[in-house]
Amino acid sequence: MRAFVLSAALLLTGLGSAQAQDAAAGEKTFAQCRACHQVGENAKNAVGPVLNGLFGRHSGSVEGYNYSPANKNSGITWDEATFREYIQNPRAKIPGTKMIYAGLKDEQKINDLVAYLKQFNAQGQKAGQ
Repeated sequence: MRAFVLSAALLLTGLGSAQAQDAAAGEKTFAQCRACHQVGENAKNAVGPVLNGLFGRHSGSVEGYNYSPANKNSGITWDEATFREYIQNPRAKIPGTKMIYAGLKDEQKINDLVAYLKQFNAQGQKAGQ
């Protein structure tokens, strides 16, 4: 019985670390987002709005970007839970959004993407710079 408990504890510890966020891996995941979105100090709106300072920001509020009415009127304030739901299926979370993306289904890639995006403040500076 002791061996079983020890094995279960090790398994759970391994699962916890498998879910860890990795910003470097998130940057690789962001490569598919880069076709429409930018982050960093020189980021500009493109097909999609800049994603600097995303978490804590109200949906539809980036100056100079032409959002869909659905996005502007969604009432969403981006936090991790909302972003995770959105990135899995944007059109289900905000019906009528202009974002044409089938969604990211891999939970680890979502974790990593969140870690990557959280690095950038509203001015596009990475934390600690």
